[in-house]
Amino acid sequence: MPDKKIKAVLFDLGDTLLDFGKLNPGEIFRQGARLSYDFLKSRSQPVGNFKYYCLWNMAALQFRRLVSNITRNDFNSLTLLRWIGVKKGIRLDGDQWRHFAWLWYEPLRKIATVEPDIKETLTKLKNSGLKLGIVSNTFVSGDSLEKHMEQEGILDFFAPRMYSYEFDFRKPDPRIFRIAAERIGEAPESILFVGDRINMDIAPALKAGMRAALKTAHTNAGKKIPDSAGKINHISELPALIEKINAQAVSN
Repeated sequence: MPDKKIKAVLFDLGDTLLDFGKLNPGEIFRQGARLSYDFLKSRSQPVGNFKYYCLWNMAALQFRRLVSNITRNDFNSLTLLRWIGVKKGIRLDGDQWRHFAWLWYEPLRKIATVEPDIKETLTKLKNSGLKLGIVSNTFVSGDSLEKHMEQEGILDFFAPRMYSYEFDFRKPDPRIFRIAAERIGEAPESILFVGDRINMDIAPALKAGMRAALKTAHTNAGKKIPDSAGKINHISELPALIEKINAQAVSN
């Protein structure tokens, strides 16, 4: 009989580990545009006037996101930004391009929060023998996301770290859940998936044979979750939830 105790936890990233809340995308974009524009200007790069710079980048981003929504295949923002820049004659080295992408992301970093005791919670999970990983739908470069997590002191807790733009598919496609199980080295029934979206995280994780726990967030307010899924308000509730699941697995 297979061991159905939880041996690994996979996390979504946005509004699960990193809390962004309700965003004003236009304002976030304008702030990122200003930071990145000033960076290029300081290095005498050919950026033109700020209004045109905003419009060009906004058009490229919106078009690429439209394509992604049709194909369900995310893109790497760093690759897109570099392509746009090179077309305009901008010349940067690898570290500068990564910093440039970070400046576009930095307004999000400034509004993001993590739970005050998240490092203690993740340490407790790790010390109990659990493997921890991340599976995130995102077009934000992993370099920027991992810099953010490193600043929060949580990056090293997670391996593997999977970002949808690295694949030809994204959640809720079952293939990304299967690959995540393979990379973390546990059977699906021994994995708990924690996320904030019922359609992208909870329902497909359950369908893949995993356990699932919905974290309360504005993205799922008022929505009914599947009966077999758990629910938490804070990441700090996970150790107790996993202990309860494992006790039930032993008794069954």
